[in-house]
Amino acid sequence: MVILKSAREIQIMREAGRIVAQCHAALAEHIQPGITTRELDRIAEKFILKSGGIPSFKGHHGFPACICTSINDVICHGIPDYTELQSGDVITIDIGVKLDGYHGDSAWTYAVGEVTPEISQLMKVTEECLALGVQQARPGNRVGDIGAAIQSYAEGYQYGVVREFCGHGIGRNLWEDPAIPHFGQQGKGMLLKPGMVIAIEPMITNGSWRSKTDQDGWTARTVDRSICIQYEHTMAILEDETVILTQL
Repeated sequence: MVILKSAREIQIMREAGRIVAQCHAALAEHIQPGITTRELDRIAEKFILKSGGIPSFKGHHGFPACICTSINDVICHGIPDYTELQSGDVITIDIGVKLDGYHGDSAWTYAVGEVTPEISQLMKVTEECLALGVQQARPGNRVGDIGAAIQSYAEGYQYGVVREFCGHGIGRNLWEDPAIPHFGQQGKGMLLKPGMVIAIEPMITNGSWRSKTDQDGWTARTVDRSICIQYEHTMAILEDETVILTQL
């Protein structure tokens, strides 16, 4: 069931989203070779709590950390540990914040030191995929319009579009209806209406779109160990515009 949000609820989610964006900005200053993902998790948790929020992910379905840290071939749900970042890596950091009962959620991929031109292009195209998806998230369109825009653009570069994981509605619950796949057909799927708040989060690879999950039950990787990039924003669909809630 899709739960439409009031202006008051969207304002609270805007504040939660602002903390998410501020936390990303704070972490970006620490992303460099040698830092561990556990240290990034510690910095994020301290920042979120100091800002008056609660980490959305910690304990969610048993997830053990504050943020997800997904390096190179990890698609999503990477668990922070003592792994040190290396120059040439890419790391996707996914952050969720709960504030006054409502969630904000955003993921961003960061280059560690210098990355190859091929990875740099993959990052650029994936960020453009997110922008194209956001453009389609407006009243009167359908969920399939979002996925079709993303899939068409990414596959034009011969990239893979991950199918096993998708975007989602968000509100009092971190994951709500509707599911927002990053592939699909124009004009198909649920009608988008004012008051819907959704997260769009394309996961694009330079190889296969298929995934496998590690024995920890969380860490999802590309089956061919290809690189995966992800960008995600939470946004509110209003009568006359779509507003991104997870940006400064």
